[in-house]
Amino acid sequence: MPTVKLTLPHHAYDIVIEPGALAQAGERVRAVVPHERAAVVADENIRSTYGRAVHEALEHAGYDAAVCSMSASESSKTLDTVAGLLDTMLEHRMERRSPVVAVGGGITGDVAGYAAASLLRGVPFVQCPTTLLAMVDASVGGKTGVNTRQGKNLVGAFHQPALVLIDPDTLATLPPRDLRGGLAECVKHGVIRDAGLFDWIDANLDAVLGLERDALVELIRRNVAIKAAVVQEDETEQGVRAHLNFGHTFAHAIEATQDPSADPYSHGEAVALGMVAAARLAVDAGRCEPAVLDRLERLLDRIGLPTSSDRLVPEDALLAVMRSDKKVRDGRVRLVLPDAMGAVSVVDDTPDAAVRAAWASLRG
Repeated sequence: MPTVKLTLPHHAYDIVIEPGALAQAGERVRAVVPHERAAVVADENIRSTYGRAVHEALEHAGYDAAVCSMSASESSKTLDTVAGLLDTMLEHRMERRSPVVAVGGGITGDVAGYAAASLLRGVPFVQCPTTLLAMVDASVGGKTGVNTRQGKNLVGAFHQPALVLIDPDTLATLPPRDLRGGLAECVKHGVIRDAGLFDWIDANLDAVLGLERDALVELIRRNVAIKAAVVQEDETEQGVRAHLNFGHTFAHAIEATQDPSADPYSHGEAVALGMVAAARLAVDAGRCEPAVLDRLERLLDRIGLPTSSDRLVPEDALLAVMRSDKKVRDGRVRLVLPDAMGAVSVVDDTPDAAVRAAWASLRG
């Protein structure tokens, strides 16, 4: 089974992609961060399944492992949640060589990772992602953090994991909507860096949605390799790592302004809408051919992701949220826009009128 190695000047780690990998978590973790104690942070929805499996594997490998659970919702991605985790870990007498192991999706990994970065000024961290979104994006690269009332992910740290264990078999229990949402990030990687990956997803979509193991392993491998390569080039987002934000500045504005009681868009669905908005803006500005937008919309439609919406707040309200995004520089909204399939640029001089027009175009 494939292993992708991510190598930085100060740190290197393996991203293991293997069916059944969670059952091997104890021996895998001990091989890289041996210690007497550990802490497992699990999404409360899977604490009794995958959380228990990882906990038992760690105990079998000789760890005295505390178990913490948390709600995997944006409303729980807070400093208060981190404080609760830190209290449990300190009560468990964690030391600087004691690993924190996150089991769940991207929210769980972000919060557990920030706790690991903060505990004793930094302890080892292991990612065990159980959603496609976390496998291909959030678990790789060391971004950790929480939300505040001012916006998403405005408080955090870069804290690289010691190991990432990806078990594609966990996707068999993932709700179909979440699987489709994770595919939005895979499509994103194709648009920003690898036209061949975009073509592969298009050609193999039925196998992926059918959860065929070989197709899932190949999908995850290709996406992890792209994410790892970008992080190796630019760990702290001073350059090309910003390309990974394609669609996300629009998406974060959607997430921040939607009604949480009215079947809100998931992160992946918001990213799909954000990618369409960014591509339409690029086409209208003459930056890329209309075929890029057409192919993107067709593939997102096939996946079952939204390409238009009748639930958006007014354009000025969306633009105001975009101005509070952490990627704003000198007061200007920075957008990642496609130049061609597989190539993008960061643009920070887009007129407000063009951004409003992109938002308006999503209304159909």
